[in-house]
Formats: sequence, structure tokens, C-alpha cells
Amino acid sequence: MAKNRRLVFCDFDGTITARESLEAVLQKFHPDCFDDMMAGLRSGEKSIRDGVKEMVAGIRSERYPQILEFVRQIPIRAGFEDLLDFLEARGIAFIVLSGGLRGMVEARLGPLAERVEQIIAADVDTGQTMMRVYSAYESEAELVAKAQVMQGFGAAESVVIGDGITDIEMARCGDIVFARDSLAKYLDRAKISYYPWSDFFDIRRRLEKIL
Repeated sequence: MAKNRRLVFCDFDGTITARESLEAVLQKFHPDCFDDMMAGLRSGEKSIRDGVKEMVAGIRSERYPQILEFVRQIPIRAGFEDLLDFLEARGIAFIVLSGGLRGMVEARLGPLAERVEQIIAADVDTGQTMMRVYSAYESEAELVAKAQVMQGFGAAESVVIGDGITDIEMARCGDIVFARDSLAKYLDRAKISYYPWSDFFDIRRRLEKIL
């Protein structure tokens, strides 16, 4: 990818989707361990990387098609296609940068995936009895080290869109940041500036003014 471009980096779970899709999948398909895993994440005893890997490893590979079908039913947040229209008209690339699973992102986006320049996420191996997660972008704590991935693009200006704790480091290195939910609360405490948003129409309206 050519450098010196304006790029948009957008989270998937709870950002493009109107609810946390990976959490919903783990809760439905591995409910016995979900509460303990979430408690470990909140306390810091378990990293996001290790927690997701362990949970997914407890799901049989034969259930993967059911997982993808489940994800296809999760609503996409309002205004998403409208934002893609806006960016395409201005030649601005849109990159999905997810700490979740690529197959789930592709399944939910469907034909819209063709309008995304790149999807960066973890992958799933279903070649054995139990599913296994692997990632080319992981760090000690994250399945996908979003800030490192962003920096590798060398964008002249980066727009970041996110909602949760996995987007914190990404937001720290963005030039223009859109935050909601727990990400916004964190940025408030850290005194990092951002634009609040509810749906993608909000983001388009703001970008029309500042780009």
C-alpha cells in the first residue's frame, strides 16, 4: 500500500456491529467458561489474547458454520454504508482492524467486504476436532496489536473509529479519533481528545466538516 495517504481504521466488534459479536459468540457457544473468562479479563489476570484463545479452543470445529450463521444475524450499526459511500467518493481507504476473528468479520459484512480495502484480524483453524485461533499480528497481550499494525501503514493522516478497550492503543496513535462506550470513558480519563459518536451518520457529518 502506498504511504502518505489518509486512511480510516475501524474496529469491528461493537463498532461496525451494533453489539459485541465475539462476546456474543463465546457466550452462546461456550457458556460454561464465559463468566470466568470475562472476570479474568476485567481483573487483569488474563490477557485478551489468552482469554479468547482459550475460549475458542473449547468449541468444536464442526460448530464453526453455526457460529458464522449466528454472526450474520447481528445488526450492523446504522449509517455504515453511507460512510463507505462518503469515503469512496473521496478516495479514502477504509480498513477493518479487528481484535476478533476474520471469518466472523467477513461473514457479517458479506458483499460489503468488497468495499473494504483490507480486513486485519485473527484467523481460525478448523482442521482439528477443536477450533484454534492464530494471528500474524499478535503481541503478548493482544490477538491483534492494532497500534503496531496502524503504524506499519505509514498513513499521512489516520482516522480511528472504536468503542472498547482493545481500541485504546489504536486511539492513542490516531490523528482523528471517534470513540464511544468504554473507549470514550478511557479517553476522558486520559484527557485524550476525540469525537463522540452514536452511529456512522455522526461520523460522516463530522468528517464532512474536518476533511
